[in-house]
Amino acid sequence: MDVLVSLMLVAVYRTDTLLMESRQVIGLAAAFLAAMLAAQLGWHGTDRILAWRQRSEED
Repeated sequence: MDVLVSLMLVAVYRTDTLLMESRQVIGLAAAFLAAMLAAQLGWHGTDRILAWRQRSEED
């Protein structure tokens, strides 16, 4: 019985440790994705503004 309880405690401890470590990795991945989306939006927005200004200069 003691062996079973100790195995359960070890499993819970390892799961908790794994979740804490994966939280940091998930946070880094989310930050990277947010940075990539912001860069894409900035690039697309700048391209649109330049195209709009070029059209207004041609008129």
